[in-house]
Amino acid sequence: MHEKNRRRPHRLRAGAPLVVLFAFLAAAAFGGCSGGKPATPASSSEAGQSAPADATGGIHKIKHVVVIMQENRSFDSYFGTFPGADGIPVNDGAFAVCVPNPAGGNCTKPYHDSADENRGGPHGAVSATADIDGGKMDGFVAEAEDRKNTSCTDLFDPNCAATGKSDVMGYHDAREIPNYWTYAQNFVLQDRMFEPNASWSLPEHLFMVSEWSAKCAPHDVASCVSELRAPDYPPDWKHTNNPGQAVKRPDYPWTDLTYLLHKNKVSWKYYVAEGTEPDCENDEDVTCIPKPQRVGTPGIWNPLPWFDTVHQDGELGNIQTLDHIFADAKAGTLPAVSWVAPNSATSEHPPALISTGQAYVTNLVNAIMQGPEWDSTAIFLAWDDWGGFYDHVVPPKVDVNGYGLRVPGVVISPYAKQGYVDHQVLSFDAYVKFIEDDFLGGQRLDPKTDGRPDPRPTVRENVPVLGNLADDFDFTQTPRQPLILDPHPQPGPASSP
Repeated sequence: MHEKNRRRPHRLRAGAPLVVLFAFLAAAAFGGCSGGKPATPASSSEAGQSAPADATGGIHKIKHVVVIMQENRSFDSYFGTFPGADGIPVNDGAFAVCVPNPAGGNCTKPYHDSADENRGGPHGAVSATADIDGGKMDGFVAEAEDRKNTSCTDLFDPNCAATGKSDVMGYHDAREIPNYWTYAQNFVLQDRMFEPNASWSLPEHLFMVSEWSAKCAPHDVASCVSELRAPDYPPDWKHTNNPGQAVKRPDYPWTDLTYLLHKNKVSWKYYVAEGTEPDCENDEDVTCIPKPQRVGTPGIWNPLPWFDTVHQDGELGNIQTLDHIFADAKAGTLPAVSWVAPNSATSEHPPALISTGQAYVTNLVNAIMQGPEWDSTAIFLAWDDWGGFYDHVVPPKVDVNGYGLRVPGVVISPYAKQGYVDHQVLSFDAYVKFIEDDFLGGQRLDPKTDGRPDPRPTVRENVPVLGNLADDFDFTQTPRQPLILDPHPQPGPASSP
């Protein structure tokens, strides 16, 4: 968009000082913050709120899709009291659920948690099954209590639970996450967004970029079988106590979305926090000795360096440090498709501070809104798994791998409907489907048609229950103005059950 046609964002107050590294980078590129008046939430089930007739055709107004993936929060833990959403069940103004606590011989009701630092609970495949408990959705407290004595050596081990009082039944609202609630009030909140796999972060990130998590013999795609617990681990996983030990790098030979993007000359980038070396320095090495590095994006949140396709297409350079997204947003050079992964401090993965994660996300969104490509961008914000926190909705079962538990999902775009609550069944598969419909003419990661067969059990984009993200947009409306928020806002108002 030409500079003379850019609309000025709303500005109400100057920005506060930034406390995280990449928030500083954003502030260096763009100054100023503002707030906006919340909209009254609408609903996808309300009359007159269905997608416009030209919604699918208008999808091509979106030239840039940005997926911001945070960590370890359930829908009910962040939006369980959001007006108009399918939140924590209520009866006569009080919460109607009480989750058993076998260790205490009682049960625990949901409660408002004002803490900025949470503990969460175990969130691997076994814990997902236990938390869901055959559809009762009552295993959260027991799992958190049972795993407290687990010996853990890694902060991100999905089998671990922190010591101390369990907080998996706690929920937050605009008092702790005012910016997230403001985005939901002014854009689109999805209350049926499910993790694509019933498991933890590494399988989820594999699904996010490839629609599958598998275990394979090296470079042998025909050998791949579904694996939710232990797909090949990245070199930095569980090797922190032996930094000089040579480790075998993982190999993901099945087809990922970047293969189709490269094949169709569609640009992409995967932005990671500085400090993570994408691969062995020698591309041909099977093993390498990791070099000492600063804290960055953990490998379990950055799987693309070990996909065969990324190596074969010569696109390792598309995996870039986080400062590049701020530069790209400012310069108007965002790729068509991008994913953004945090570091441990900005991730909201317990015990990371919620406020630090919210500030990081706000600065990312502000940077994109203040750049020249805001008018053609869709931002999809989500949290990769439930983190052991309570959620009351039973996940649909679409195949042997999922869906997993419900997580928050927010759509931020100049074409997003205002104050809209989307009740469609969604998973991160819907992001891939949207990208394919927008940039690839509807081509799917389908072994029968994509030119690179693999033995995946399901073409996830074609699952009948999966909704269409085009319903979250009104492509007939005048593009919305930027909504620039303070990365360090004052607490918002209390919610009620």
